[in-house]
Amino acid sequence: MIKKTVLTIIVFTVFLACKNDDKKTETPVLVEIEHETIETTKADSILAETIAAHGGKLYNSANYSFIFRGNTYHFKNDETNYNYIKVSKKGDLVIKDVLKNDDFIREINGNVIQLSTKETASGKAVINSVIYFATLPHKLNDKAINSKYIEKIVIKNKTYSVVEITFNKEGGGEDHEDEFYYWINNKTKKIDYLAYNYKVNKGGVRFRSAFNKRTIDGITFQDYINYKAEIGTLLKDLPKLYEANKLKELSKIKTENIINLNKN
Repeated sequence: MIKKTVLTIIVFTVFLACKNDDKKTETPVLVEIEHETIETTKADSILAETIAAHGGKLYNSANYSFIFRGNTYHFKNDETNYNYIKVSKKGDLVIKDVLKNDDFIREINGNVIQLSTKETASGKAVINSVIYFATLPHKLNDKAINSKYIEKIVIKNKTYSVVEITFNKEGGGEDHEDEFYYWINNKTKKIDYLAYNYKVNKGGVRFRSAFNKRTIDGITFQDYINYKAEIGTLLKDLPKLYEANKLKELSKIKTENIINLNKN
């Protein structure tokens, strides 16, 4: 546990009378009245370095578009506010999903349509998930997140710090029961591997290896090879299975045609 002590000082002005006359002099007296201790865990410290390495404060005003699996996504951040957009085409239909500060609407050919609760939840989950992974590790310091340092290990002759991420039910979304591991390169401070187990759709275990890393106007984007492991496999065991070529490759997660809209 890393502890930072903040010392609060109040300055009192004390009037002292001289012995020989009635004149008074003002003497400042410093009085310590409070100690406030802020505790920062090792996981918090590692994640702070990782977020800084990937883009840091640039995320707070980021405004990018990209293509993922044929659909166009756009995310615009304004400190704690955000506006996410997904545009897809099906024949003559142009479907536009907009998620703005948790408010979700869908337009088809420019007309807002009514959605069921289930459709709204599904639309939110899709757009949130795609942008969450595309902008990792930006959201890893959210209030709903719990972080825990696990260990330091070596994968393919490189040293990594392993951080576990879980979510509070409140604010953690529909997938708050999911568990994530991040393997953070001790030299670059960037995420080279991640893994998660999920509960929905009968559950599953996934391991991702980053490739095609590129930095666009200060923010790092990277693609991933997506692997599958048997349900019940411990996340901490996945690197050994990966090095032994015992994981099944499922797909490649590619973020393409990235454009910084703040420059346009």
